[in-house]
Amino acid sequence: MAIKEIAVLGGGCFWCTEAAFKLVRGVILVMPGYAGGQKANPRYAEIGGGVTGHAEVIQIEFDPKKVGFEDLLTVFFAVHDPTTRNRQGHDVGPQYRSIILYTLLTQKAAAEKFIARLERERVFDRPMVTELKPLTKFYPAEDYHRDYYAQNEAAPYCQLVISPKLAKLHEKFAALLKK
Repeated sequence: MAIKEIAVLGGGCFWCTEAAFKLVRGVILVMPGYAGGQKANPRYAEIGGGVTGHAEVIQIEFDPKKVGFEDLLTVFFAVHDPTTRNRQGHDVGPQYRSIILYTLLTQKAAAEKFIARLERERVFDRPMVTELKPLTKFYPAEDYHRDYYAQNEAAPYCQLVISPKLAKLHEKFAALLKK
């Protein structure tokens, strides 16, 4: 039986992060959803109002023998800006915040170490604001959000926002991607 691990990450719009992580080797499943807030069973319209406390996140099921949590963090910090509070590009609000919701204490320790290294090496021009919290509950997004990029690749948002992120992944992190 294969060992699987779950990671939950929020780096702005979940359409972007879902598309990126579907390319990563060892990733079995990527599910967009909501986490980090107070309201049970939130819906997209509520999240967009910024009143539930939830962030748009992705739940990543992965094989840790094929891809390490640190590799996922490498991709995560490459596809979003962890220095902008409650914002990613033109997407503004607490639902777009940078957040890692750990499912294991080893993930918490790895994320703390990874963030400390990025800050020590001054990888970003501004201080990082990524939240690090335990996952309490994940709520899957509505069906129409799943596999959004693959179903809407020609849409302007996909072309202008998601496609450049995927091109960056292919250029800088090809060794982490599926063949």
